[in-house]
Amino acid sequence: MQLLRTILIILLVWYGFKILARLFGPYLMKYASKKMEKKFNEQFGQRQRPQDPNYKEGETVIDKKPRNSSDKNSKEEVGEYIEFEEID
Repeated sequence: MQLLRTILIILLVWYGFKILARLFGPYLMKYASKKMEKKFNEQFGQRQRPQDPNYKEGETVIDKKPRNSSDKNSKEEVGEYIEFEEID
């Protein structure tokens, strides 16, 4: 008799959990997705903020400085060319 009672309690808990998961599952998923979105925006939004507030939104700004002619010459002299040939 105890075994039957235990099995009925397990089944009752199992089906109760399934019903509760079906009822509250969408709300839990919505809450989790909002929390993840907020965390993502905190982490990713800090990287993309412009450092100078004088720029307007949508304006294209190029921060890259042109290389000096001395840097260009130094790259041409670095290393030596080795020709490889594949053998089949």
